[in-house]
Amino acid sequence: QVQLEESGGGLVQAGASLRLSCAASGRTFSTYDLGWFRQAPGKEEREFVGSIGWSGANTFYADSVKGRFTASLNSAKNTMFLQMNSLKPEDTAVYLCAACQNLRSLLRGRCDYWGQGTQVTVSS
Repeated sequence: QVQLEESGGGLVQAGASLRLSCAASGRTFSTYDLGWFRQAPGKEEREFVGSIGWSGANTFYADSVKGRFTASLNSAKNTMFLQMNSLKPEDTAVYLCAACQNLRSLLRGRCDYWGQGTQVTVSS
C-alpha cells in the first residue's frame, strides 16, 4: 500500500508560482511511474498534467503546461514535486498526485494510488 498526500496549493494571482509536494508513505516510490493530474471546477474528468519516472528521469507534460511546470523527485524523502510557474486562471483546479504501474497506465489515468488533492486557485 502507498499513501499519498499533496500539499502546497493556495490562492495566487496570475503570473505567480507555486510548488506542490506529494509525500508517500507505506512504500517507496521505487518501481512506480508518478503523475500529476488536475480536476477543474465543474469537470468530472481528471486531466493529465505531468509525469516522472521512479528514477527521477523521463518527464512528460501536457501541452497546456509544457515550459511552465516541472516535475521532480526526491527519492530519499519519498517526495515528488510540481513546480508551477507563470500560472494562469485556467490552471485553477484540484491537483492530485498518483502512483502508477507504468507510463502507459498513467497516461490513461489508470493508477493504483491517488492522493486526496490540493486546491490551486489562480485569480486574474
